[in-house]
Amino acid sequence: MILTCPQCGTRYQTDAAKFQPAGRTVRCAKCAHVWHQEAPAPEPDIADDIAVVEMPPAASALMPETPPIAAFMPNPVIARRPMNEPEASEWPHRIGVAAGWLGLIAIILLIGWAALTWRRQIATLWPQSASLYASVGLKTNASGIDIQDVAYHRGTEDGQSVLSVSGILTNSSPRELPVPQLRVALIDDDRHELYHWTFAPGVTTLHSGQSAKFLTRLSNPPEGARHFELRFAKAGE
Repeated sequence: MILTCPQCGTRYQTDAAKFQPAGRTVRCAKCAHVWHQEAPAPEPDIADDIAVVEMPPAASALMPETPPIAAFMPNPVIARRPMNEPEASEWPHRIGVAAGWLGLIAIILLIGWAALTWRRQIATLWPQSASLYASVGLKTNASGIDIQDVAYHRGTEDGQSVLSVSGILTNSSPRELPVPQLRVALIDDDRHELYHWTFAPGVTTLHSGQSAKFLTRLSNPPEGARHFELRFAKAGE
């Protein structure tokens, strides 16, 4: 008699004579599932139709006795899937997770590239971002106007020493911008500021791509001034 576990499908071969007409409770040796197994249908009595032939003693001695098959022994021919082999349905999920991570990485890289490429435009629209760029070593002009070709000259006029600072302002943004005041600071060899002044460059606005020259002069600059710093003046300076 062959039994099949309804839980895991493992098959067993047992002796039908061990089952009473009402059946019995059996347990799977593999998954420990317990169920009630009905007794097999009684076989028709065909003893009257079968001629019993006794084998000679010599012949019966040559035939080995068939060992009884123990109850609930798993059928060795049943094929089982290796435990480390993933289910076929798991692959779409894994592929989807991998694609999601790749998409997220691509978006982060795209955002970083755009933030670096258009940092000047971003700083122009959002001036507070200039400090963020500066914290990672990227200087960004938040005003959108570049100071170029800066030069200074010391001379004498009417017996007085005169310092002249000149340069060019260029609007590198895609829109018209107001031109802020400029600030010049004179610094000594110890990097101490000795004197500073602000001035209007002579133009109030610059169109996109437009440039304008500026010139400022200071009479009798401090004797200890060895360097100067030129930048846009902040509010209140």
